[in-house]
Amino acid sequence: MKTFRSYSEVLASIGQEVAVSDWIAISQAQIQMFADATGDQQWIHTDPERAAKGPFGAPIAHGFLTLSLLPRFFESTFAIEGTKMGVNYGLNRVRFVAPVPVNSRLRARMTLQHAERVEPDGIQMTWLVTVEREGSDKPVCVAESLARSFGAAA
Repeated sequence: MKTFRSYSEVLASIGQEVAVSDWIAISQAQIQMFADATGDQQWIHTDPERAAKGPFGAPIAHGFLTLSLLPRFFESTFAIEGTKMGVNYGLNRVRFVAPVPVNSRLRARMTLQHAERVEPDGIQMTWLVTVEREGSDKPVCVAESLARSFGAAA
C-alpha cells in the first residue's frame, strides 16, 4: 500500500503507477449475489450448466460487478494521511475489454493521471484503473475513475 503524507506528495505522483492491488477471487456465489442485488439474472452469469455450453465456456462476472470492485481496489492500494473523508466522484470512461470467468482472480493497477486541489481542503484525483485477470495478457476492465479526498495536509 502506498501512503501519501500530504496532497503535495499526491501531486508529485501524477503520471506514475502508484500501486498494484492484491488479487481478489470472483466466486459463483459473489456473481449470484450481484445478480440478486441488481436484477441482472442473465444466464451467462447465473446458470452454470447453461453457461458451460455458452460462448465463454463458464459463467462470467457482470461487467458492473468488476467495476464495483474499484472502491475495494482504492482502499487496498493507497491512503492519504489525515484524510477525513473520501468519495467516488464519477467515471470519465469505462471499457470491459475481456470476460471474467467464474473463479478468476483479479487485481488492479492504479496510475494517477491527474490531480488538482479542491478548496477548501480537498484534492480531486483522476486514476487510470486497469483490472487484470490472473493468467491473461489482456485486461478485463479499464476505467478512468475520479476520486476526491478531504481534510489532509497541503
